[in-house]
Amino acid sequence: MRGIFFACISIFTTTLLIPLLIISSCNMDAPQKQDIVQHEIVESDFRIKVYNHETKEIMEPYLEEYIAHVVAAEMPASFEMEALKAQAVAARSYAIWRLTTLGEEGHSSHPGAPLCTSHLHCQEWLSAETLKERHGMVWVARYWPKIQEAVRDTTGIIMTYNMKPIEPLYHSTSGGKTENSEDVFATALPYLRSVSSPYEDRSPVLVDQKEVTIDEFISGLKNKNSNLQISTRNIASQINILERNEGGSIKRIQIGNQTFSGSEVRGIFGLRSADFTIDIGRNTVTFNTRGYGHGVGMSQWGANGMAREGKDYKEILKHYYQGVTLSKLTSHHTNKK
Repeated sequence: MRGIFFACISIFTTTLLIPLLIISSCNMDAPQKQDIVQHEIVESDFRIKVYNHETKEIMEPYLEEYIAHVVAAEMPASFEMEALKAQAVAARSYAIWRLTTLGEEGHSSHPGAPLCTSHLHCQEWLSAETLKERHGMVWVARYWPKIQEAVRDTTGIIMTYNMKPIEPLYHSTSGGKTENSEDVFATALPYLRSVSSPYEDRSPVLVDQKEVTIDEFISGLKNKNSNLQISTRNIASQINILERNEGGSIKRIQIGNQTFSGSEVRGIFGLRSADFTIDIGRNTVTFNTRGYGHGVGMSQWGANGMAREGKDYKEILKHYYQGVTLSKLTSHHTNKK
């Protein structure tokens, strides 16, 4: 790469009783581009604790081995190489963020491990045996080396903001524009801003429909809020979208005499996203959704679309995570007994 500044710095340590992580980063002379200083990372010493929901045990895989199995579980291996690299960096960044945030004490849901194998709580992780069972040996022969290459080519690289690892949320498909973090979750994070995601046209979940009966619609809402008052007659006039978030998902919707968030309605009816419209039929309610997932951070199908357009993984990540620096773990030390 051209125009690399020669001065690099180690940017953070942590007082938690975990491996000491040292990160190096460098800026290129052009503000919109950054290169990554290449330093060796001693992987043989670096293991990370992960609670396995299948075996109910804590595993200790090498970091890069863990990342490969996360990428295989979280993103289609048929995606472009640069999208897979972006996923590898996002997965690694998440692992280091959890490690530096929780330390060896882990999470209350899985004490003793900062990470687990479920996407419902952390990141999805699949064993070699499970990948073989789900996809077959042809997939293993064709795609596992590709995943390993994506991980190897980004070894040790994470995203940081203000010298700290970021929480890199990601999802399947945004529907054209991602969401600000505070519009979906509790915290406003400066790097999780709403951005355009125009290259999602090949996503099979870009648009979707979910139909329920009117009775199911009312009973589902009443299970969530027993104070709901709504009539089965002329139900369309009793539904009003009050406000949408910047990314397009519903922030507030009035149904009958109650107001719900789009996320609440999504959860009640198992919708692909909170970006939806509602059509009322004679006996049915039809939700028309755009996108799949919470919509915050990197759109995986958007990343693949950007890769098809010739963007590399650095450009993809810096588009979906605003203001981040690509940094590399340069060394670490473990407390050995």
